Amino acid sequence: MVRPTMTEQKQTHAFQAEVARVLGLVINSLYSNKEVFLRELVSNASDAIDKRRFMAISEPALLGDSPLAIRITPDPVAKTLTFSDDGIGMTDEELVQNLGTVAHSGSTDFMDKLKAALDQKSESKEGEDVSLIGQFGVGFYSAYLVANQVDVRTRRAGSEQAFLWSSDAGETYSIEPTTRETPGTDVVLHLKDDQLGLLESYELTRLVKKYSDFVAHPILVATQRDAEDDADTAEEGEESDDGEKSGDKPDELAYEQANSSNALWRRRASEVTDEQYAEFYRHLTHDWEPALARKHFHVEGTQMFSGLLFIPKRPPFDLFSPDQQHGVRLHVKRVFIMDDCEELLPKWLRFVRGVIDSEDLPLNVSRELLQDSRIVKTIRKQVVRRCLDMIEELAATDDYATFWSAYGAVLKEGLHFEPEYADRLAKLVRYETTAQPGLTSLADYVSRMKDGQDAIYYVVGASRATVENAPHLEALKARGYEVLLMVDGVDQWALDGLREFDGKKLLSATDAALDLGESKPTEAEKEELDALLKRFKEALKEHVSEVRLTSRLTDSAACLVSPAGGLPPYMERLLRLQNPDMPIQRRVLELNPTHPIVTGLRDLLRADADDAREAQVKEWIELVHDQALLAEGSPVHDPAKLVQRMTALLSDAVRRATTG
Repeated sequence: MVRPTMTEQKQTHAFQAEVARVLGLVINSLYSNKEVFLRELVSNASDAIDKRRFMAISEPALLGDSPLAIRITPDPVAKTLTFSDDGIGMTDEELVQNLGTVAHSGSTDFMDKLKAALDQKSESKEGEDVSLIGQFGVGFYSAYLVANQVDVRTRRAGSEQAFLWSSDAGETYSIEPTTRETPGTDVVLHLKDDQLGLLESYELTRLVKKYSDFVAHPILVATQRDAEDDADTAEEGEESDDGEKSGDKPDELAYEQANSSNALWRRRASEVTDEQYAEFYRHLTHDWEPALARKHFHVEGTQMFSGLLFIPKRPPFDLFSPDQQHGVRLHVKRVFIMDDCEELLPKWLRFVRGVIDSEDLPLNVSRELLQDSRIVKTIRKQVVRRCLDMIEELAATDDYATFWSAYGAVLKEGLHFEPEYADRLAKLVRYETTAQPGLTSLADYVSRMKDGQDAIYYVVGASRATVENAPHLEALKARGYEVLLMVDGVDQWALDGLREFDGKKLLSATDAALDLGESKPTEAEKEELDALLKRFKEALKEHVSEVRLTSRLTDSAACLVSPAGGLPPYMERLLRLQNPDMPIQRRVLELNPTHPIVTGLRDLLRADADDAREAQVKEWIELVHDQALLAEGSPVHDPAKLVQRMTALLSDAVRRATTG
């Protein structure tokens, strides 16, 4: 941080490096529609009023006697446009934090994500904007789309001190003491020459109705009114009571409300247009792209509340961050209480945005009270229900593929954390499958089941390429059975709440207990291979818990399966990344009794063998185990040794081929 230089009481600060870059990106790259500056500044003003009203719940003196409003004042002479609010205001420290730094982000990682989003924008259709505002909180800087310089005069509620922040979007900004009669903030835009059309009151009114008609606070637009307009009966040049001619009076300012100032979520759905929903969504999320889905509802009964929920088209960059805030905006009797009320929305629905307005909660409700409130628990159940209704409606449209790509892994978390919703979630989940490219539902899977198939089969792994050709699927494929390919990291935990669907159990293709009703190895085969099994157990005792014959393989010599209660190898590797000291799970090695490698090793053991042959058999046994590991996508224990074994086998094969 560059130390400020003092000139009397004026302080000059250098912008945080990231802010300077953001300003350049905003001005040159971010928006294709400059009109959005008004929406952003009105939204900030509305939030400031909400915060003042909320603080006044515990400190009534902060509210004052005057109604709280947002005023937009054009000044054609000074070529300025001023946005004034009666909100909470800011201290000088808050000015530095909010306008001089990128809050909660000032990092290279922030800029990398912003640039990536801009690259994505450049590849999208001409004129489209991606959801950068909501992701990165740079709404204030949109003022520089239309202004060369911005001044912010502000006074914090409860304080007598006021400050003036000023910058021309260069490398520095200044802060100095000033005066303001009442708490709140004035944002003064010194307009660019090509934006002077914004000084027309009718144009400002049009923009307010277009972008902010739903804002719950009055938005007042100033109009120039000549004094003679108020003198209905006065003749031109007639003297007034003070001796002045009415025609000599300067123009006066009159304010007219430009928005309906009616909380949109409180209206009936039939009274709200698609355009109004779209603008409210932009106001709420600062996302310029339309939402994928919405749900507007009113609940009456033991609890009364209204709600308006949305699913964004694109996920936020921190969707899987452990520190990501989630939840809906909570109002009580229209009074804003808090953003990100996570008590009303489970973490597995953290992508949902919206507003809940309760008639029954107290205005002074705190997060601690929310956690133990019976009212909140009732509201939460209804919110979850409405969210699932919304997703089910979306599932019947072509947009569901977009939704699933963005949020499918998150939604599946609900199967683990709240299995009480398993029946509804089971109808919404989608998986890749061996039957076809793309995704399938469990209902579609069941509709394609073969005669005699009484279970839904699946395999868990890192990717389709890894698991689709796993040896564990050979017998299933031979029977024509479809297998679900579960390749999300959350899938194994999601299975805790997804044990069956439509009366069909879900069974893992890699489970040691899997029984396909195939003919088992005969006692004679077992007896013939008994010596080989013992030799395998001796050679691999450090790596496997058991070696046995199987009927699940048709083309491969061996595979590794998980014992009862064991984890799939992919999940074990993920857990070991977090906990390297986790004990290694020894799994079961299964051998195909009819495979040439297995029968060949059996025949070798029958013949008299010297020490060299015994050592070679041990090497080949270890090679069979390494093949089983590689086939399922697991790392081998000693890659260098595997290379030596493969080199020896290839050398021997080449020698035999060349010598005839």
